[in-house]
Amino acid sequence: MDFSQHVVFFFQNLIKYQSMGKQATFTATIDLSLKEKLIQDLKSQGFVFSKPPYTFFSARKGKIICILYESGSLVVQGKEKEEFIEFYIEPEILKNFQYTHPEAFLNLKPHVGVDEAGKGDFFGPLCIAGLFADEEGIKNLLALGVRDSKKMSDSAVLKLADRLKGFSHSIVRLFPRKYNELYQRFKNLNTLLAWGHATVLEELCEKTSCPNAIIDQFADKRVLESMLEKKHLTLQVEQRTKAESDLVVAGASILARASFLEGLEQLSQQVHTPLPKGAAAATKEVGKKLVGKWGADILNEVAKTHFKTKEEILQSHDPSS
Repeated sequence: MDFSQHVVFFFQNLIKYQSMGKQATFTATIDLSLKEKLIQDLKSQGFVFSKPPYTFFSARKGKIICILYESGSLVVQGKEKEEFIEFYIEPEILKNFQYTHPEAFLNLKPHVGVDEAGKGDFFGPLCIAGLFADEEGIKNLLALGVRDSKKMSDSAVLKLADRLKGFSHSIVRLFPRKYNELYQRFKNLNTLLAWGHATVLEELCEKTSCPNAIIDQFADKRVLESMLEKKHLTLQVEQRTKAESDLVVAGASILARASFLEGLEQLSQQVHTPLPKGAAAATKEVGKKLVGKWGADILNEVAKTHFKTKEEILQSHDPSS
């Protein structure tokens, strides 16, 4: 299979698996010292090899494709991947069964998870969400298919968020006017984020009496700790990177993302213009059109004005256009 055929096959299967509600691919990072073992094992199992760009190999057997990238990322896809992962990849390469038996790796201790969305988007609100789950709730999150919202489509996030609203939760959504006001007050994004996280934790811990929380770390740990002290909150808060690997934090990430998407849509309707996510070239083009139609003050209503994107929009805006 040449590279173009490989790309076509990948996306055909991606669409097919997404339509079935399954994860199209399995991805893990492996120790590259295992590369030769992997190659020899796959050859002995009858896999046929090719070498697309940026990979050590792409091996195919029946309806399974196994790709090892130069980064160490191992990708498995195809209809028959489940047994291949459970009976070969996990026991022989990964030495754990976290994919096929995730329940064995769950943190079942009742706790609150907190995450945010919209921080890097010029348009739209900043949303910080918290979710509480006990042991039964955490198992329910697993059954619902909860995972990091960044690995889900917008439509899937919105649909699953509706289910998660049955859990105890709290959401702070700061539309741009309020966000910009608070940013001027705090003079620092991380301090603003700490205020939002502490506010969510305060409300949820009051609702549930749960003193334990995990958050996706966004700054030096002392930034949040200081804000919690100001609110006189005594909580056991674990701050860690990639905290969405925890199911409760992943649930919070879905609520935060859905709140952001809904808020962005509300603002889009208000200005009769679809507002893009992110802060790339398309964002600047829409910003220039909005300023041309409504004037520069419109940015305070729909955008985070401390972004350098604002100045780039205003500098490039031609009033005569």
